[in-house]
Parts: sequence; C-alpha cells; structure tokens
Amino acid sequence: MAIKNDQYNQILREYDYRQQKNRHELSKRREEVYNVIPELKKLEDDIISLSAQSGRMALQGDDSSLLKLKAQFDDIKAVQIELLTCNGFPDDYLDMHYTCSKCKDTGFIGKEKCNCLKQAIADLIYDDSNIKSILSHENFSAFSFSYYSDDYIDETIGATPLTNMQKIVAGCKNFIKHFKEGHDNLLFMGNTGVGKTFLANCIAKELLDQGYTVIYLTAFRLFDILEKHKFGRNEETSYIAANQFDYILDCDLLIIDDLGTELNNSFTASQLYLIINERLLRQKSMIISTNLSHDNLNSNYGERVYSRLISKYSIRRIVGEDIRLHKAVSN
Repeated sequence: MAIKNDQYNQILREYDYRQQKNRHELSKRREEVYNVIPELKKLEDDIISLSAQSGRMALQGDDSSLLKLKAQFDDIKAVQIELLTCNGFPDDYLDMHYTCSKCKDTGFIGKEKCNCLKQAIADLIYDDSNIKSILSHENFSAFSFSYYSDDYIDETIGATPLTNMQKIVAGCKNFIKHFKEGHDNLLFMGNTGVGKTFLANCIAKELLDQGYTVIYLTAFRLFDILEKHKFGRNEETSYIAANQFDYILDCDLLIIDDLGTELNNSFTASQLYLIINERLLRQKSMIISTNLSHDNLNSNYGERVYSRLISKYSIRRIVGEDIRLHKAVSN
C-alpha cells in the first residue's frame, strides 16, 4: 500500500514533530516538579543510573543482578509516585505522554505499521472523504432517541420505531465491543433521513478512537475510485486509484453509504461483489447503508451480491420519520 515518497515523508515528519513535542513537554514538567520537589531530581538521576546498569547486566546475561536492580528501581519509583501525589501532581507526571501509546508516536510496532500510521496514510489518500470533521457532532454522545416514535407499531418490523432503534443501537455497541474478534458486517436499510448515516458515523467514531482504521465512502465515490482503478487513463490517476483500492480492501472497517444512489450497471455489480467477497475472505468488517428494498438490492446487484448480504450481514431495518425534515420544521 505504497504512497508517493513526498506524501509518506510528510506523514513521518508529523511523527518526528510529535516526538519532539513530547520530549519538550516532559522537560517542562520535570523543571516544574524539580522546583517544587527538589529531591525528585536525585531520584530521577538514580533511575537513569539503574537503567544504564540494567542494560549492561542484560548484555552480560546476569539475571540475578537484574532482579536486584529491578527491585531497587521499583522502590525508587514508589517513592517518586508518593512524592508526586502528596504534592498534588498526577502519578505519571514524569512519564512521557504519547498521542498514541501503542507505538509511542513512532508509527511502528516492531516492523509493522501502527494503526495510527495506517489511518494517517488513509486520511491523506482520502482527504476529500475523511469523516473525522463531522464525527465531533455525529456520535453516540449526540445521538437522541427523541426522533423515534413510541406511539405506533410499524407493520414491517412488528415494533415501534423507538423500540426498534433502541435494539439497533444496543446491537451497534455490541458490534463495537466485539469488533476485534467479531469480523461482523452490518447492513442498515430504511428510508431517507431515518439515521442510517448518523449511526454508521457513531460506530466509526468509537472505532477510530480505539485506533482502528476506518474508511467512509459514499457509493458514488466508491465506484468512481473503482472505475479509475480499472480504467485509469494516465499514470498518476492509476497510481492514486491503486492505493485507494488497496485501502478499500485492507482497512479495518469500510463504510459504504447510500448504496443505490450511484449509476447502476454490470460494472458496479461486479465490483461490489469483488469488494464484499474479498473483505469477507480477509475477515474485514463492512457497514453498508441503503434506501433500497430487498427486491431492489437483488435486481440491481444480482444474486451473488444479494446472497452475500443476506447470509453474511446483520440486517438492521430503521423506520421512522425523516429526521432532517423534523429538524427543519422545529427550527
């Protein structure tokens, strides 16, 4: 999933900046604390000295001495924490604070790219479809059940819109909770404005916050990328589309919004099957939202796609009034 060198270097420079910023902020915290608690400076020097000794002992294979050094280190650390907390500082005030604790702001865990680096690359490639800007107001904290009526039973689902949505939201939170081992897929069906996209964004926000890579694409944008990947007329267009195609297949969660709004033909049907089938094989999750009915999904994309959706996706039908129209009338 290579990108151009200048783009990649741009991302790595950001990681260098984070590391420099982390070191600078730690230095400022140390200076602040040493002015208030001078004895902490000697404890820090002792910790540095013990770390150097433990490195030498490890190279020499002296395990017994290493255990003694570790006990000394733990004792000093305990005194350090006690002095910090007694003086009103957090117990980790003298530790390095990272934007990503998994890779410690290096972008790598061993030789493998950390998910934060994968997402940074994905964000760069998909800069015009990045959803992070709207997730600040489309998330579970901003979600409201007040738009869903409890006054009538919808015949298509045998429940009120409110009861139905409460079950769907609970299922979405379970999807997030078991995302790592679940490899599940969701298909949101329903009329325009009932909250399908909002709910997909809620899930995206939670998973992004946990360090997973998430790509959001409208159906129109998805098939535009797939067309350029297959029929790209020039080298640059083909190169970009190839990278985008790789990320479509390999990101942790792919969201396809408004399936059915694109120009439908044999190409879209075959490419949708390719994406769905390949991600199933890779055990990568997808969320698809659509206004189409079961019959229309079958007729538009064919039996192969429809069969995968019915058998491999948890189908959630959302019912209710158009929330956007409701908000417009309220305002």
